[in-house]
Amino acid sequence: MSTSLYYDASRATALTPTETAAIERIVTTHQSSFPYPDEESLFLYEEGGSEPDAIVAGSTKMPFDVDRVMAVLGLVLGSVTELRRAVPDAEWRVQLDDFEIPWDEHEGYFLPS
Repeated sequence: MSTSLYYDASRATALTPTETAAIERIVTTHQSSFPYPDEESLFLYEEGGSEPDAIVAGSTKMPFDVDRVMAVLGLVLGSVTELRRAVPDAEWRVQLDDFEIPWDEHEGYFLPS
């Protein structure tokens, strides 16, 4: 059984060209610097996913290798933090399967200890 990180943002208005460019830059930067080519990385669905007001949505399957889970999760959460900061006025949800990942204005998304 696999565990996945799900992330999405919703709002009534579409992404602006500036927001779209910022998201594309974040995704490109993340994917080009991701150090685990055999693991899933940040992945955004086309057209914001299936929810009616979704403007950004994606998921990442966590590795089966226990030694890599925290590293991959940390990298992806860092990128999702950047996405949220690029589109701050949306309603964001980030979940590790059914567990809601908390948001902190200074730290971004993090796993509580």
